[in-house]
Formats: sequence, C-alpha cells, structure tokens
Amino acid sequence: MSGYLDMELLRFTTAGSVDDGKSTLIGRLLYDSKSIFEDQLEQVKKSSERKGLADTDLALLTDGLKDEREQGITIDVAYRYFATPKRKFIIADTPGHIQYTRNMVTGASTANLALILVDARHGVVEQTRRHSIIASLLQIPHLVVCVNKMDLVDHSQEAYDRIVADFEDFASKLDVKDVRFVPISALNGDNVVNRSEKMDWYEGSTLMYTLEHIHISSDHNHIDCRFPVQTVIRPKTDEFHDFRGYAGRIAGGVFKAGDDVLVLPSGFTSKIKSIETLDGAIEEAFAPMSVTLTLEDDVDISRGDMIVRSNNQPKQLQDVDVMLCWLNADGPKPRMKYTLKHTTNEAKAMIKEIRYKLDVNTLHRNEDDKNVTMNEICRVQLRTTRPLMADSYRKNRNTGSVILIDEGTNETVAAGMII
Repeated sequence: MSGYLDMELLRFTTAGSVDDGKSTLIGRLLYDSKSIFEDQLEQVKKSSERKGLADTDLALLTDGLKDEREQGITIDVAYRYFATPKRKFIIADTPGHIQYTRNMVTGASTANLALILVDARHGVVEQTRRHSIIASLLQIPHLVVCVNKMDLVDHSQEAYDRIVADFEDFASKLDVKDVRFVPISALNGDNVVNRSEKMDWYEGSTLMYTLEHIHISSDHNHIDCRFPVQTVIRPKTDEFHDFRGYAGRIAGGVFKAGDDVLVLPSGFTSKIKSIETLDGAIEEAFAPMSVTLTLEDDVDISRGDMIVRSNNQPKQLQDVDVMLCWLNADGPKPRMKYTLKHTTNEAKAMIKEIRYKLDVNTLHRNEDDKNVTMNEICRVQLRTTRPLMADSYRKNRNTGSVILIDEGTNETVAAGMII
C-alpha cells in the first residue's frame, strides 16, 4: 500500500471551447485506463439509451451535476480522481463558457498541467487564446494542446500542422515554458490511451503516456525555503511534556535537521532540531510535504508566522501589487475593508487603487474603464494592516497568492497573484 501512497500526484485542468469534447476526453481517459466502476458505467449506458444514443456517451461520466447532464454542458468545477500503475491524477474539469472564468481560475490554480482542447475543424479560436492566457497568468508549468475530433477532418496531417503552427505563433507571446501537441479523437479513443492506427504520420506520445511521464517534481520551488506555520503542537502529556512542534505544509525549499533558520516577522533565529512526520522523524523535507518542525530554542511562534533561512527571505509587504480575478457579483470598492488570507496568515486589507483591467482575450490593459465585474481580471494595489511574508507568484505559487474575503458575508470575493 505504501508504494501506492508514495506515487506522484499530477493535477491537471481541462480547458476548451464549449463543444470541444472536454467531458468526452475525460470519460475516455477514465474508461480506457479502467478507472471507473461497473455501476457508474451502467448509469451512463442507461442515460445514453434514454437520450436515444447508439453508443455510450462517455461525456456523461464527468457531468456529475443533474443540470449538466440535462443540458450537456459543464457548469461548475468537477474534480475527478483516477490512478494508473504509474501515477495518481486529479482532474479539474472546468467550464468553457466565458461567464465561468472564475471557475477556470479556481480549477487551474493548483494544476501542474493544463489540457487545452482545440476542435480540429475550427482551429485556434478566441476561447483557446483566453484559456491559454489564463494558464500562463496562473503560471501552469506545462500545456498540452489536444487537437480533438481528428476523425472529422479525415485524420489530416495538414489540418493538425496548421493548428500547431497557429498556436505556437500565439504562445510565443505568452509566458509558457513547455507546450506539447497531440492529435486525438476522444470519441473513438485515438491517441488518448491507445495509439491511433489512423494517424501513422504522428510519431509523438499518446496523451496518457504524456500525462504519466511528464516531469513535474521540479515544478515546486525547491530553492527558497518557506514554511508557513499552521499550528503549534503542545501535547502536555507526561510522555511529551516539553514537546513543542510547529506544524504546516512546506511552501518552498528543502529543510534539513540542523539547518539554521529565521522566524518571521519576529526575526528570532534558531536551528531545526528535528523534522517529525506521522511515521517518525526524517532527515529532510521539501515542498509540498506536511511536517512538524521542532527547534533548538524556545522561540515564540504562532500561526501565520513563517520559518525561512536568514540568507533567503521573502519580502515583507504592506503595499501589495496584485493581479485579482474578481469572483463576486458585487465589484471591488476602493477603501472597502476585506479580510486577506495569505498562506496561514490573515490580515485586514483595503484596495487602494485599481490600476487597470486586463482583457483575457488579448492581454490588452484597459486603464480607462476601471469598473470591475465578476469574472474580470484587474491589477490593484492593496494596503494591509500587517506585513505579508510574500514572494512574487512567478517565483512561488504558494507564497505568491492571496484571497480576499468580504467581512460582512464571509464570501471569497477575489483570488490574487502577487506581482
């Protein structure tokens, strides 16, 4: 069992225009990798028969919400879990419609990889560009462009090559490090899990092979040591009378027993005495592991503090420049107070000014119209009541992201990336 638990987890998100076949593709991945249960398949068969379809509609596997099954569209972010002998996967299936930008941002914020679906007949469309721009804004390290419905263009290599050239031309303007292309037919299963016999001109990997083998362990920042403290552990039992540990999830870097560390914001220094886990002490730990650190000295540390290295510290910011994706029906109001959460730290914050709105289709900055509504992305200046120990989002997605919460309703109104 432990081998299974130690398997690497790949989180990926799917994005595409409305009928590009995202749900069918995920259904095909689950079905061909034998990751669904008989009773689920049975339900889908029945639904398909009710709709009068000749074949089982694999898209129904992912459309969990009744509304989605009825309308045949994806509305909310649906998370699907599956595993193969090589890796575990979590899929965030996000809607294609423009009015659900916020759902795409939610699903993509923790992803290692984005699958961008392009309909082979229509090529690179506005939605393709919008989703790719969001993926690059969110710093998703790997993009896999699936040119779907190849069966509807007679598996033509020219059609595929044209789309690849178009996308590469557009992607050169984005900040994306790794882009790959696969010609597929999700409906028939070509190049999804099994190689296609109809496209012998394609010499690359199948989609599943790419998902299983793409290198993700270096996606985390292993250079800058960041340990936001979630809770202080004081058992107060006779056996562990003097035990004091600091539990949390490592947000960056590698921590070893014996390391010199610095606690922020207090500036106290100490040494790591031990790194504890459920299975006992370990010599070193790295992002994204959850561990408990004990220190040589009795230092005053509480939730929201951060343990770092003295020669490598995050910035302590009270004026924060952020790209916000606005999630709420009521737009941002300057001078209104919000609760800001950053790692395990909480502070009050106010929007000092809205710099510009970003058009997520063209990357154009609109500095004249600053009236932000739901699903729009804008750049703002925040002022916080206490310093945030932050890095830029580009450097570290954990210590570079924030959320804003409306104090009155407790709703999350925005998610932001620190610039």
